[in-house]
Amino acid sequence: MELRQLEVFCKVVELKSFSRAADAVFLTQPTISQHISALEKYFETKLLDRLGREIKPTHAGNLLYHYAREIIALREKASQELNKFLGKQEGHLRIGASTIPGEYILPQRIGSFKEKFPATTITLTIGDTRQIAEKLLQSDIELGVVGAQIKNDNLAYSPLVEDRVVLVIGRNHPLWERKNIRPSELMDVAVIQREEGSGTRISAEKALSSKGIDPRRLHVIAEMGSTESVKQCVLSGIGASFISERAIQKEQQMGLLRAVPIQGMEIKRNFFIIIQKKRTLSPLCKELRAFLLQRTQY
Repeated sequence: MELRQLEVFCKVVELKSFSRAADAVFLTQPTISQHISALEKYFETKLLDRLGREIKPTHAGNLLYHYAREIIALREKASQELNKFLGKQEGHLRIGASTIPGEYILPQRIGSFKEKFPATTITLTIGDTRQIAEKLLQSDIELGVVGAQIKNDNLAYSPLVEDRVVLVIGRNHPLWERKNIRPSELMDVAVIQREEGSGTRISAEKALSSKGIDPRRLHVIAEMGSTESVKQCVLSGIGASFISERAIQKEQQMGLLRAVPIQGMEIKRNFFIIIQKKRTLSPLCKELRAFLLQRTQY
């Protein structure tokens, strides 16, 4: 049994496909099959089943996957600890973030971290809050930064920085000259919203509900999968949207977008660093987490 075989096996389990695993680890599909066959021969049992179009681990496969992940993590930890002992901090770290922190907060901080530890490589995956939480639970990433808390006993959250979500309109919107609006007027506003699972949407809906406004009664005309696509719709004048204040700073300065205050309503939220409770963080991940928490003003 070889470590590379275990890495390949884990990738097949996670991606549920021989072909996708082959692409992910830069091997041919026949080579992937050879690695799996070698493991099944070594353990004298079937490890994977093909169910329709998906590959699923057998009971033995699930057991092996659990320990294989620990073995791979232990190898990485040993390498990083030795490098740290020798005065070096290097390695590869996979992290994730929801749209706002991923596009407006982390790039600068990752750049600063790279200046301090030039031998490190960080892969940043951007998705909505629920997607990042799922990737963390599946061990696809080791750390995430998100804009809402998803209820799950296996996740631990640390507040990172505060954010404000505002109602944003474009120059040619009928409300452009208004100083503010009443909450009840929201029912008459055409709204572009983020997809379900977005931290921005979760925060806005919680705030509306707290004021007795059912978010389902909003006049939603479009649902978008990214902040940038939402902004483009608002700029075009087809509607308003709840967006992080961080995401519209440039457009506000240019006079293209503005935030319309809602009487008696201020939508504040935290961005959180999120990790798995029971997973031991790699030294590199610990270093990045501490680095991010050192500075709370972004």
